[in-house]
Amino acid sequence: MLKNYFKIAIAVLRRRKFFTFISLFGISFTLTILLVLTAFIDKVVGDNYPDRKRDRSLYIARLEEVGKGNMSSGAPSYYFLDHFARNLKTPAKMAICSGFNGTNTYINNKKIAVNYKYTDAVYWDIMEYDFVEGKAFDKKQVENAEKVAVISEDMKNEYFGDVPSVIGKYIEADNVKYRVTGVVKNIPITSYMTYSDIYLPYTVSKSDYKDKGYRGGYTAILLANSKDDLPKMHDEYDQMVQRIPMESKDFNKIYSHADKYIAAYVDTGNENQSGVVLVLTIISVFVFLFMLLPTLNLVNINITRIMERSSEIGVRKAFGASSKTLVYQFIVENIILTLLGGLAGLFLSIVAIYIINSANLIPNLELSVNFTVLFIGLLVCLFFGLLSGVYPAWRMSKLDVVTALKAQ
Repeated sequence: MLKNYFKIAIAVLRRRKFFTFISLFGISFTLTILLVLTAFIDKVVGDNYPDRKRDRSLYIARLEEVGKGNMSSGAPSYYFLDHFARNLKTPAKMAICSGFNGTNTYINNKKIAVNYKYTDAVYWDIMEYDFVEGKAFDKKQVENAEKVAVISEDMKNEYFGDVPSVIGKYIEADNVKYRVTGVVKNIPITSYMTYSDIYLPYTVSKSDYKDKGYRGGYTAILLANSKDDLPKMHDEYDQMVQRIPMESKDFNKIYSHADKYIAAYVDTGNENQSGVVLVLTIISVFVFLFMLLPTLNLVNINITRIMERSSEIGVRKAFGASSKTLVYQFIVENIILTLLGGLAGLFLSIVAIYIINSANLIPNLELSVNFTVLFIGLLVCLFFGLLSGVYPAWRMSKLDVVTALKAQ
């Protein structure tokens, strides 16, 4: 029966080529945008380089202080993380790093934009960067505040050019020269918690990392022995935060959490607003509105097709075809149409992703069509086919036999 429905669907599509083109174009264009968006989200969320131990890690990325009429929110300070979070019992290791900041450097009278971040030595134990050459700076170099640096491949090529090795050479940033100890594989800027061009020991920071204020520009990464310890580690940190004394009379409450990667990545900086919920809401609204117009257009086109096939429907009803059978047939035909549009959309999305990657719009961000993207594309096609086919099919099933036959 499905084979017959497929033959009928192809015959109907070939009957009115203009309507077919509009339908397929709307479906394929919509799916192309959604697949590219899905590939982007999948890359940003799913790419676990260099934090490959993400499944047993929690991130402390925000501290919010609240008082009467006052609210201050942002990244915690090095002092706060080292003085309080360092005393947690559950984590096997804790690393502290700063966010990345920008500066300029010059080589052969050429200005180069540089992003740099500060880390401790444990950061390189928790994170698993791929070293192209050399190695990370160690604990002793951090304690001695040695001016050493780990740089990215892009920074190596841009600053030193095409040379075999840069280990032991010096790179200047913010008017300070640092000796290169290692070169790591590039990271896209979308992985903002681990991205940088230059990684430096926190002890060479020009800002006073020993300042006893609670707010600063640092993040902590807590590594558990196993992922089963994550809830315990999360609860221990929350309980610790409740015991922390206020740093100012202007505030009477501190909020800070050790969150999983996604929650920390999309944190809004507001205790009363979940970043995960906000992002899911925005994406859902975007997808709904983006699909609404082509769906309505497809519904109108399908209704037009139904009116053209009223005589066929009348004949089938006169020979005993039930409304249920007719509805099922039309929905199957519409799903076939959307799947054909989906195939075209998949091809266009592959082309679009290739163009985006070639244009290097976001450096080092390589999008790809994987099983996750394909699965979501298939779901969108089926949803699209059902959504745009149910109402026209219902209208078709309600056609009166006599009225339908008169239209012949």
